[in-house]
Amino acid sequence: MNSRNTWIWLGLAAGLFAFIFFYQRHVHKPPAGPARILPHVKLSEVTSIQVRPTAAGQAQLEIRAEHTNNTWRLTEPLPYPAQAASIEDLIAALEQLTPAIYITESELKARPKADQEYGFTAPQASIILMQGDYRVHLLIGAKTNPGDQVYLQVVGVEGAYVVDADLLTHIPRSVNDWRDTAVINFAQTSFDRIAVTNSATALVRLLLQRDPTNRLWRMIWPLQARADSLRIEDSLQKLQNLRVRQFISDDPRADLERLGLTPPELELSFGQSTNPPTLLQFGKSLTNDPGKVYARRAGLNTIFAVSKEPLTGWRAAVNDFRDPHLLTLPDPVEAIEVVAQDGTFSIQHQTNDTWRVLPDDLPADKGLLQDLVDVLTGAPIAAFVKDVVNAPDLPDFGLASPIRKFIVRTKPNNSSLLASNEVCFGLSTNQLEKVFAKTTDENSVYAITTNDFARLPTAGWQLRDRKFWHFSEEDVTQVTIAQGGKTRQLLRRERFKWSLAPGSQGVVEDLPTEETVRGLAQASAVAWVARGEQERSRCGFSEKGLQITLELKNGDKASIEFGGQAPSSNVYASLLLDGRVWICEFPWLLYRDVSTYLSIPPG
Repeated sequence: MNSRNTWIWLGLAAGLFAFIFFYQRHVHKPPAGPARILPHVKLSEVTSIQVRPTAAGQAQLEIRAEHTNNTWRLTEPLPYPAQAASIEDLIAALEQLTPAIYITESELKARPKADQEYGFTAPQASIILMQGDYRVHLLIGAKTNPGDQVYLQVVGVEGAYVVDADLLTHIPRSVNDWRDTAVINFAQTSFDRIAVTNSATALVRLLLQRDPTNRLWRMIWPLQARADSLRIEDSLQKLQNLRVRQFISDDPRADLERLGLTPPELELSFGQSTNPPTLLQFGKSLTNDPGKVYARRAGLNTIFAVSKEPLTGWRAAVNDFRDPHLLTLPDPVEAIEVVAQDGTFSIQHQTNDTWRVLPDDLPADKGLLQDLVDVLTGAPIAAFVKDVVNAPDLPDFGLASPIRKFIVRTKPNNSSLLASNEVCFGLSTNQLEKVFAKTTDENSVYAITTNDFARLPTAGWQLRDRKFWHFSEEDVTQVTIAQGGKTRQLLRRERFKWSLAPGSQGVVEDLPTEETVRGLAQASAVAWVARGEQERSRCGFSEKGLQITLELKNGDKASIEFGGQAPSSNVYASLLLDGRVWICEFPWLLYRDVSTYLSIPPG
């Protein structure tokens, strides 16, 4: 061979090598990972799935589920709501399925009994997926010898695969594996009306309606009344969480009377407008498990068992569904008007988020205002006295001329108009141990305890701001104490440093004195009990009682006088506010310190 031919052959070899290198590197890049067995399957696009499992060598009934309106529903072997999570878990597993081993068609043909050996003649399950016009059929064969893998074949595709046996955990073995165990799904059930029929002990029928504005429940029948929204919402939540504990029967000819389902011991109907209602029926307890009851959903033949306890809230008398409080206020309070025997007053919300008591124009105490609202909305109704009253009935309960009336005005969201809620109170000469009440939005009479009624104010001044003064102990320069005809003065030299003024005798304890003066500067009344000089004598005030005057750096003075003991064991205190005598109950613990460190010891 001459040198020229040699160079020609070397050039051809180099060109061929370059072509092969370029082709392999840039045209046919290796896949990033193992190829999926079903690359066209997409969970979001699957419209139906059909599974025929095998148990003990026998083919079971076909299980078929269809996806419509974003909801999975079983269509075979019976129509029933499906458990979407379990179905989508299987489809997702198939979507991501990759082979551990691929068995070629030639390898299968080389083994005459391959279909039998790999379990394809009697598969553990047959699965058919529909995705629009795309259809795929899978056979799940036998497990491999170690048992951690299983053979799989795509019908119509050459070869077979070995895949992870975890796939088997997603395949249903009976229709119950894919049945929705929720008794009701409120996310898919539109309703604003609930009908309850409870015939376990005595026949109870009632109809509840939800207000579209404030979302509160009202009783429509057998009487018009506010409903206990908290109780109803709690019972609805328990019903939402209720799960099927056991599927009993799908026989349309089942003996419903024997199971307590005809008539049902408890029936709940959820409806809205003219839409067909969703009906749940609950029957007798299971003989072998009294904690469960038979149940069914109207329109389905399936009878199942559920826990009995979560249904307790629905097995109640009519009055148990009524609002147990006088008023329900879903919106912020803007004003409260009070009509009492001693006059009329109101509490008005101001633009700076303060409150004023009118017509006296006093600063209102937010704590006392909240106590008033708490009584009106939180004090329990002691008894439902009469469901329907007419005008001639009102004098029997002292409601023809109420002893007190409260008009609560609230401001609904996105509204410039105020809503009114009104409650009247009356006393009957025949039943003095009860206070009767009636609201304007109901035609019923209630009773509350006299203790709860006593918590309501009779006059506007009782709601005055309970804080005595608005200064700190740092503003105090001198304390003058008068008691029993004697006087004593304490001087504040600096923080925690006190001394006696010239002419005063005794011993001053710096730290306790400082803390007691701090307490006085920040003191608030427990409750206002009276006002006016004429009220002093009945509250135990005398000229020789303990009187304390705090002198401030700006020259102002703040004085307080202590009287007798109140029925609550607190001590009465008197102050001059806005030029008028005010009498209150003084905090007992603070009075203990005042009488110890800011008094004149005997002798």
